[in-house]
Amino acid sequence: MERAAFLDRLAEYGGLARKTLLARLPEGEPARHLYQPMRDFCARSGKGIRPALLIASCRAFGGALNDALPSAAALELLHNAFLIHDDIQDQSETRRGVPCLHAELGVPLAINVGDAMMANAFRMLWDNIALLGPGTAARVLDEFDHLTSESLEGQALELGWIRDNALDVGPADYLRMTLKKTCWYSFIHPCRIGALIARGGGDLDSFNEFGFLLGAAFQIRDDILNLVGSEDRYGKEILGDLYEGKRTLMLARLAGALDGRDHARLTRFLATPRGARKEAEVVWVFDAMKRHDCIAYARTAADRLVEGAKAAFPTAFAGAAGEDRDFIAHLLDYMVEREA
Repeated sequence: MERAAFLDRLAEYGGLARKTLLARLPEGEPARHLYQPMRDFCARSGKGIRPALLIASCRAFGGALNDALPSAAALELLHNAFLIHDDIQDQSETRRGVPCLHAELGVPLAINVGDAMMANAFRMLWDNIALLGPGTAARVLDEFDHLTSESLEGQALELGWIRDNALDVGPADYLRMTLKKTCWYSFIHPCRIGALIARGGGDLDSFNEFGFLLGAAFQIRDDILNLVGSEDRYGKEILGDLYEGKRTLMLARLAGALDGRDHARLTRFLATPRGARKEAEVVWVFDAMKRHDCIAYARTAADRLVEGAKAAFPTAFAGAAGEDRDFIAHLLDYMVEREA
């Protein structure tokens, strides 16, 4: 599949999921403080990789587009809820090129909007009973239950490391957190749910390795873009991860490479509350990452994970066919292209 065709299908499937979820969101009161902010936030959603992967997986295994739409819409709405809560917890400033929702509404109202999104996401899954039958609908609900629990556990790991100022977070710890926070809900479960809708059952564990490897590569490249990307491409403030003290693969590499006074300086920086972190210290951490080849190290790790995902792809999608299978295969190349 050519890149232009891939991007067209990504936009098509993401747009269909967004249209479906917007049609299902409540209207009326309280509009100003709940439903309109919810609609506005979802209307400027990102690329829609998660619902697109779910829809493509369903169609690649012979499923119908309309059967996948409620689950794709619910997944996209749940993703938006996670983003709102994540921005509050990280004290982020911008999202998708505009101030974060909590900067616009205040923290209490933004939390409530995120909570309402989560409630409405699970409400959308009721449509699956009529579309898929109660048995398959229940299995889809189980998948959503698992991805939500894993995501919350991964977020707890990351936030806990920041609060405790943990500097012994190694690559294995980072990948475990990424599996929970990113891979399950962004890559593994979209494949599993799409195939489940198409086939009505069967073993779904063949998608786990593929989704983990692809998701970990995606997250590492996302972390790299936060340091060296442009804000219009990345959608959030550049160097925001350093201001937030996020334990990325690059920070883990740096903490292991520094010693003596430099290690103590990094420890002090990370112990400083976000609002008190000075730009000069953020730049010092970034320059130290460059001196110790942390970004190149992370790029190499992401490349190897993508290669592993390519090797796992034929097993995961055995029996799949057509342009939607090709779309998913091209997603592997997209992981490389998005951070060249």
